[in-house]
Amino acid sequence: MPATGARLYLPPWRVEVTSRGGVPRLVPRVRLGRCVARTLAAAGAPSPAAVGVILAGDRELSALNRRHLGARGPTDVLSFPLLPASAFPPHDGAPPGRGAAAGAGGGAAPFALPPGSRLHLGEVIVSVERAIDQARSGRGGQDGTTLWSPAEELLLLVTHGTLHLCGWDHADPEEERAMRALERELLAEERAGR
Repeated sequence: MPATGARLYLPPWRVEVTSRGGVPRLVPRVRLGRCVARTLAAAGAPSPAAVGVILAGDRELSALNRRHLGARGPTDVLSFPLLPASAFPPHDGAPPGRGAAAGAGGGAAPFALPPGSRLHLGEVIVSVERAIDQARSGRGGQDGTTLWSPAEELLLLVTHGTLHLCGWDHADPEEERAMRALERELLAEERAGR
């Protein structure tokens, strides 16, 4: 079964959602696009910009995980940012020196673009199989102990991956707390339909 996709324009963002063949559709593509757009805005991403979201399976995530992180087995989400963290405004919990200096272009393209072009921020690749398994087995959510719908898990993973594109990380406990708090806020807004 071939991949299918949609190019969504949610000004100032373009979100390209691609579903690999055979991957179940848990959430309408437009809802995924709104989730990404809300996250980009909250993170102060340069705009106008584009992001790719690829909905795949365990086999693809396992191969990418091995190739890029040297880890065995599938993972739930991988992000491939095209810009350094310094292209984004500083955020709560970030270690000193990460993120753009105040007034030094946070939220603006880090280099000149031709008129009418859109900066590509990177790709988020999610294993829909992992989202389903984690949600149904009670290993979902931010703490890995949440039993909820696969759709909610997928939205969390897309939000999480998009924050990684925008220079967020969770290696430092303080930044992880800030990242998790922002994820909760963004998911609550999504549930409320704002």
